[in-house]
Amino acid sequence: MFLSVFDIFKIGIGPSSSHTMGPMTAAVHFLDQLSSGEGGTFDPASADRITGSLHGSLAFTGKGHATDRAVFLGLMGFRPDAVDADLAEAKLEKLMQDHQLNVANCGTLRFDPASDLEFDYGPALPLHANGMKLSAHDAEGSTILAETYYSIGGGFIMTEAEMLSANDAPDADLHDEQEAAGYPYPFGSAAEMLAMGAKSDKTIAQMKRANEETAMSPETLRNQLNAVWSVMDGCIARGLSQDGILPGGLNVKRRARAIHQRLTNQTGLNSQQPHSINDWLSVYAMAVNEENAAGGQVVTSPTNGAAGVVPAVIRYYRDHCVGATREGIDEFLLTAAAIGGLVKHNASISGAECGCQAEVGSASAMAAAGLCAALGGTNEQIENAAEIALEHHLGMTCDPAMGLVQVPCIERNGMGAIKAVSAASLALHGDGTHFMPLDNCIETMRQTGVDMAEKYKETSLGGLAVNLPEC
Repeated sequence: MFLSVFDIFKIGIGPSSSHTMGPMTAAVHFLDQLSSGEGGTFDPASADRITGSLHGSLAFTGKGHATDRAVFLGLMGFRPDAVDADLAEAKLEKLMQDHQLNVANCGTLRFDPASDLEFDYGPALPLHANGMKLSAHDAEGSTILAETYYSIGGGFIMTEAEMLSANDAPDADLHDEQEAAGYPYPFGSAAEMLAMGAKSDKTIAQMKRANEETAMSPETLRNQLNAVWSVMDGCIARGLSQDGILPGGLNVKRRARAIHQRLTNQTGLNSQQPHSINDWLSVYAMAVNEENAAGGQVVTSPTNGAAGVVPAVIRYYRDHCVGATREGIDEFLLTAAAIGGLVKHNASISGAECGCQAEVGSASAMAAAGLCAALGGTNEQIENAAEIALEHHLGMTCDPAMGLVQVPCIERNGMGAIKAVSAASLALHGDGTHFMPLDNCIETMRQTGVDMAEKYKETSLGGLAVNLPEC
């Protein structure tokens, strides 16, 4: 399986890629199946009602992640990358009142948001922590279509059949798959990536670009990279301009705007501390994740919960680094996507699978590699930067208070950005040789995630999520 840069960086909405974007995409997929008659021997016109259920982490933290709202929007035909906020709110309000869905080839179907989507707090479904079921019934109550979906992180979904097929299949060799598909640089591990770079005398970004251009023109690639960065930068700008309280009930106050204003006022003053650069990194990241928490438009990087790290470090590169160029941003994104693809293929980017080490840890590794590349690092230095950043997130749990992507998630993105810059800087001071290979670090993260207790993996049943102030 080839993971494009646009698989890793997907434009969507907050607050969660696995709990918002994934379920919305699953609902749209189910709608497409139902309206086309695909997957069954039924007449779409016989459909009368839709029901569903959320399981595992989707149930435990679904309210805080707006999973139910995402399913409702998906069943009304909204897709994560093209949500008109005003239209969505109007349609949601209408659905709450009339309990009806208008589905192509099916007509008007019954769906009561209050009772037709169940939060099942029992054991998770067997194949993944993030499971959901959707069913369509005829007027007599018989089920005419049923599908089980798993939201596997980063907005990716798989049906039960796809999961079973993937589990039953022999371990895929990503190199062989990509080579057979005609990609010129089919690396499935960091070791292969470095070997191919050495043999071809190409950078990681150049190899990634060549792979992408097997499916699109250089101009299309350039335009789509511009679009990704434009949404990232726009998200930072919105976050830096907003005040108020974030939704969800924790009464968390937006802080990015006030911090940014203080930093701007201090610029050039002798009273500004040298470590204030960390504050700039943090405020860029916090701006993104405050927007994400509010349900705004973000880019998975590689997830929504970790969406602030990569944009913050790119903004730091553009506005604070000597010699920054627009081409450097493209090189950053291509390199970061290459690292993100390796992590996803060989371990996970899902907090529900491996904790926050798989989200902010992966994002920090991607950002460290991207910055190192943009600043002229060698392939070996880039791999070293990614390893340093990921290594120092190992074991990090995912324990969001009340299931909201706010505490500790917003500040955690700032810390991930700071670690990424430090990792890139350390790597650039070396020659690329180091003790622990990135591949080994990725495997350690996977093993740690397998061993991690479920209560620390996005269920909000342990850690900070249960140690809250009493008042």
